[in-house]
Amino acid sequence: MPKILINRSQGTAQQFSENLGNQVQLKMVQIPGGTFTMGAPETEEGSGDDERPQHQVTVPPFFMGKYQVTQAQWKFVASLPQVNRELKADPSEFKGENRPVECVSWLDAVEFCQRLSEHTKRNYRLPSEAEWEYACRAGTNTPFHFGETMTTELANYRGTDNEEYKWSGSYGRGSKGIYREETTEVGSFGVANGFGLYDMHGNVWEWCADEWHDNYEGATTDGSAWIDDNDNRSRRRLLRGGSWYSDPGYCRSAYRDNFNPDDDSFHFGFRVVCGVRGLL
Repeated sequence: MPKILINRSQGTAQQFSENLGNQVQLKMVQIPGGTFTMGAPETEEGSGDDERPQHQVTVPPFFMGKYQVTQAQWKFVASLPQVNRELKADPSEFKGENRPVECVSWLDAVEFCQRLSEHTKRNYRLPSEAEWEYACRAGTNTPFHFGETMTTELANYRGTDNEEYKWSGSYGRGSKGIYREETTEVGSFGVANGFGLYDMHGNVWEWCADEWHDNYEGATTDGSAWIDDNDNRSRRRLLRGGSWYSDPGYCRSAYRDNFNPDDDSFHFGFRVVCGVRGLL
């Protein structure tokens, strides 16, 4: 069997830490602006028509959470004054201060961003789908930022077969692995992508700001969220990145999923972004 190549490289990234109090910090990494090809070609294993047509998107620079939002960060922000809706102080199924928060809906994640913005006086928000994919790829055009495949030594996903759903624990020429059946602490694999971001594949799904569209016909090309009606919060919303529960094909850089904005699950989480104004 041919040897599987996993891309590994070292680099540096500009970042800042938001001190949230109680020794809780939110680490943000600068994502440089650039143009990339969004979506997947028909030749990519497991890809679907909702990931096409591939198109060029130019993304301005921004800052993105180095890790998925943790339970410690969530608990602090959930204690801040309410903006639009109540937040549970400890919603997660799998407990751990440094594990990602889960069991949060899109509406919960938006409320988190609003409270965080009020507290820090910075404009925190959910990433657009284009920002998310651009940040995940970090200059790559392969199914994963690791390369053509990945292993459960590098990410938290279901590395075993699921006979009920006909899921495979391997992708492409990659090997099968293990199924942890729970989240892992953020950054615990010690492997970042080219922009310095951790856990972009697996662990928990990450909410994006966009409304769901069946394909990319008419999609924005400036990196902004694709929202048809700013007043309509009932439209289904985007999730990216796969989770501990997902087979590897669902963890691809281009894979898209969607749920109602008030849905939550023990594999739904998020990470935040903010603009560069005043920080560069």
